[in-house]
Amino acid sequence: MSAVMDTFPPHSLRRMPSGIWILGLVSLLMDISSEMIHSLLPLFMVTTLGAGTVAVGIVEGLAESLALVVKVFSGTLSDYLGRRKGLALFGYAVGALTKPLFAIAPDIETLLTARLLDRVGKGVRGAPRDALVADIAPAHLRGAAFGLRQSLDTVGAFLGPLVAVGLMLLWADDFRAVFWVAVVPGMMAVVLLLFGIQEPESRQTTNRANPITRDNFARLGSAYWRVVGIGSVFTLARFSEAFLVLRAQQGGIPIAFIPLVMVAMNLVYAASAYPFGKLSDRMHHQTLLTLGLSVLVAADLVLAMNDHWSAILAGVALWGIHMGMTQGLLATMVADVAPTDLRGTAYGCFNLACGLAMLIASLLAGFLWDRLGAAFAFYAGACFALLAIIGTLSSPVAQRRHIG
Repeated sequence: MSAVMDTFPPHSLRRMPSGIWILGLVSLLMDISSEMIHSLLPLFMVTTLGAGTVAVGIVEGLAESLALVVKVFSGTLSDYLGRRKGLALFGYAVGALTKPLFAIAPDIETLLTARLLDRVGKGVRGAPRDALVADIAPAHLRGAAFGLRQSLDTVGAFLGPLVAVGLMLLWADDFRAVFWVAVVPGMMAVVLLLFGIQEPESRQTTNRANPITRDNFARLGSAYWRVVGIGSVFTLARFSEAFLVLRAQQGGIPIAFIPLVMVAMNLVYAASAYPFGKLSDRMHHQTLLTLGLSVLVAADLVLAMNDHWSAILAGVALWGIHMGMTQGLLATMVADVAPTDLRGTAYGCFNLACGLAMLIASLLAGFLWDRLGAAFAFYAGACFALLAIIGTLSSPVAQRRHIG
């Protein structure tokens, strides 16, 4: 990792537009809020509400896929309006305001409602925010910009579970009290976005036209649709991270400490996302994505073969590395091949395809876990990752080269 970091001079961070830093800090705060809840949610469902792993798979699959499907409409609307910030702000506000529902949920139906509303907020903000990153970032720093935002986002993703662990120990495993505290950073994210971001003037236009037309879909081009296909198969290999939490429970880790598994994963993710994002500005995307998928295969195999805490830690660390290598990269790949005026729509359609794949993957993982055991769920993930590698190698993807 040090060799990789040596190729990224410190001044590259100083050249990053302030709007990228603000968007990253907004993501950080919202992820602290969300992960304080999500790191405990599978355990809350199983131990407090009496749900099974199939129910966990259904809730997580529906929630995550709904978020990605909603991105189609919010991304397209941001192209139509010529504005991104307002939709992103609305999405963050919805996410913050739904947090109290988790604290008061008396049954699985109420919790499902809370989870779906929370993910609607994520879906509304996702595509406009990603398009806003692409609008703000200079082309030669685009990969680094997506990597930086993802790194800051993921700092929140490991701080959230860490705070949750501390509060669970302090309050004797009181899930609902922790959920109430999660409201605070969510509201802070909304305030920061409201006052901290000035949308680029070039995005504001009165020449409005429906982005969803046959001609516009044709303008997206074959290179874009290849990225969509690769991203979909990739998502089949990467089911909900709720199953990492349940795997940790099987290893005998005390309930209060199980969120530390997600802390470890997100710590690795946060540390690797910016370096690999910067590397994607210099390295062929197909090669880097293939390497990331190979790391995912290794993570699935480690998690399938052993439920000892050391094996689980190794598996989630590998999972975090693959996330750092691939998540910002996929966003950059979409930005590279999509027309500027259709970026919101492009991110929306990409996430629709990935949302359907996430639903299928989570349902399949829950079914295999219940019927055949946890190992088979992770073996299935490894098989889908191998299919994604084959698809990536056989489908060349265009990219803009910004060697600096």
